[in-house]
Amino acid sequence: MCYYFAGSMSIRLDQQTINDLEFESIRSILSGYCHGPSAGTRMAELHPYAHLGEAEEALDLAHELLMIRNEEEGFPRIEFEEMQVDIQRLAIKGSVLDLEGFIRLLDASRLVNDLIQFFHRRNEDYPRIYALVHAAHQTSEIVDPIEKVLDARMKVKDDASSELLRIRQELKRTRNEINKNFEKVLRRLAKDGFLADTIEAYINERRVLSVLSSHKRQVSGNVVGASKTGNFTYIEPRENTLLNNELEMLLDDERVEIRRIFLALTDALRKHTGLIEIYQSILVDLDFVQANVRLGLSLKASRPSLEDEPIIELIQAYHPLLWLANKNNSAKTIPQSVYMDKFCRMMVISGPNAGGKSITLKTVGLLQIMVQCGLLVPCDPSSRFGWFHAVLSDIGDNQSIANQLSTYSYRLKRMKHFLEVANKRTLLLLDEFGTGSDPELGGALAEVFFETLYNKRSFGVITTHYANIKLKASRLRNAINASMLFNSESLEPMFQLSVGHPGSSFTFEVAQINGIPMDLIEEAKTRLDANKVEMDELIAHLQKEKSEVEELNRVSRLAKLEANEAKGEYEGLTEHFEQRLLKQQQLIEKNNKDLSNGKRMGQFIQSYRLKGHNKELLEEVKKFLAIEKSKVAKKKEQVKVKKAQVEVKPARKQRANKNEQPKPTPKPVEIGAVVRMLNGSQKGEVIQLKGEDATVLFGNFKTKTNVADLEVIA
Repeated sequence: MCYYFAGSMSIRLDQQTINDLEFESIRSILSGYCHGPSAGTRMAELHPYAHLGEAEEALDLAHELLMIRNEEEGFPRIEFEEMQVDIQRLAIKGSVLDLEGFIRLLDASRLVNDLIQFFHRRNEDYPRIYALVHAAHQTSEIVDPIEKVLDARMKVKDDASSELLRIRQELKRTRNEINKNFEKVLRRLAKDGFLADTIEAYINERRVLSVLSSHKRQVSGNVVGASKTGNFTYIEPRENTLLNNELEMLLDDERVEIRRIFLALTDALRKHTGLIEIYQSILVDLDFVQANVRLGLSLKASRPSLEDEPIIELIQAYHPLLWLANKNNSAKTIPQSVYMDKFCRMMVISGPNAGGKSITLKTVGLLQIMVQCGLLVPCDPSSRFGWFHAVLSDIGDNQSIANQLSTYSYRLKRMKHFLEVANKRTLLLLDEFGTGSDPELGGALAEVFFETLYNKRSFGVITTHYANIKLKASRLRNAINASMLFNSESLEPMFQLSVGHPGSSFTFEVAQINGIPMDLIEEAKTRLDANKVEMDELIAHLQKEKSEVEELNRVSRLAKLEANEAKGEYEGLTEHFEQRLLKQQQLIEKNNKDLSNGKRMGQFIQSYRLKGHNKELLEEVKKFLAIEKSKVAKKKEQVKVKKAQVEVKPARKQRANKNEQPKPTPKPVEIGAVVRMLNGSQKGEVIQLKGEDATVLFGNFKTKTNVADLEVIA
């Protein structure tokens, strides 16, 4: 039996479990999401981490990158060409990188620099990816030398060296002469009618004439080929023979000079081999994490909680492969919620065939493996996963013709292995537990197996039709029954897990769905023990009633939630309008005060205009200033009174010590009292008191204010 090992601790996950839970399909999807082969290979060999901390690290990286994809802008695309070949060449002294190698190094350096720049000032938001990226440092020592040689089209620049510039100038001059001569000959031969319809062609990068074979001896030059039919002969004009030879030599000079430039550039970059290796590592790691995130986005997955104890709390969880298949077919997928801990660790699921028992079991197992591999999973982010040292399954028909094993024999060997290795950190997934033999004998043996595994304190999700297994689960303290709901009226499965009671197999109802005649179904019922039929009907009836109660509870919870939301909205609106009313009243009071001051100032200005005498004006100004001075003095006195009120207790204490008589306290603010604001002169009447707040009527306007801001006049 094959197990995967990582680090010092092994996680039992054999090939049969991988096949049963279709984890290979998850690996395949992830591998396809990888950009480069290195990350793709890692995904194809993905297995659970040896330690919880490693899995949490992987989950954190994926969660941070998922947040970046959803919330940030300007994050660079993780697309690159891997550089293993270039790193190997750099390790060999005297080796030369080719043009594609320099482009790979340039792109990688630019990408890592962009990543480092992106995470500038984001290190606290995304600490895991920040630490991954900052294994490298931002530098232009790789980019600058390459950009001096290559242009924006990734071609070698003419001025990469003075010699290359000279060669290319000669190449340009030679090509111009070749084209000039060629055009001259072409026009002449076309006029003579010696050329074919396709008047020219290129052979071995040389421009040649397409001459009718009947006129080939009338054209001076080198014959370099002919058409398949022999109707055309390709001739290099004699005028260009020497020039084409010169062109070939110049092209060879260009290749030699470019190789010399590349050799010098390779030597310059060789000292950065260590940094380039870090580039390769960073980008492959990010490619690996990005594949996790891309699958997560397609599944609307999240990062659940991972805890160092055996526990499973799935909230609104989906089977990943079923979700993807249904999404492609525009079909609905029903989520499941499952809770298991050390006090409820063996769950026995019963119910009709094709009702979703196996899918629920596979959902628990597959998501558990994915989380321990550090993958995001399709469930509510408040879901919790424990840490198991073994995830083992027995699902479906696994008979072996090669080993001459029947289904039941294979299952017995599988069960023997489970009994040997199971412990409190083992998650067992057993589908159609105990089937494959005589129902009574197989059921009895299955019950013993079930009790033994229970005593080993293992966790398990078990599907069965055996009544004795359901009964045993109801009697064991840390086991629980569950069932898949079935609509007995429409005779359709509901694909919803209900925890707390066993389910009916709905054998006859399922038979009816599949077109079995009713007379045969009724005949089958007569051949069963009446008590068994009655018990099955009772379970079905109880299941139906529980479904109805759960639906009523759901509707009630929704109604309560809506009522609370409406109440909160009403209270918020009430407070909002009260605040608006208060602000309006304060504004009105201010406007009235400003209006009063404006009128007095207007009267003053008018009197000045009427009197028109400086001496009289001076008298008026003095009167006005005297009035204002009196107001200021009055306000100062009011401030002193207010301060005395605040300090009345310590003042009384001091006077008691000095045998002094306390000053009279100001009148209390009461309903009906005539008051004025400490900073105002307008009189008003108190019409309402509520704690420290008073409502005062100033003329036709009401306002709310604190009692401490009022002075009682009468």
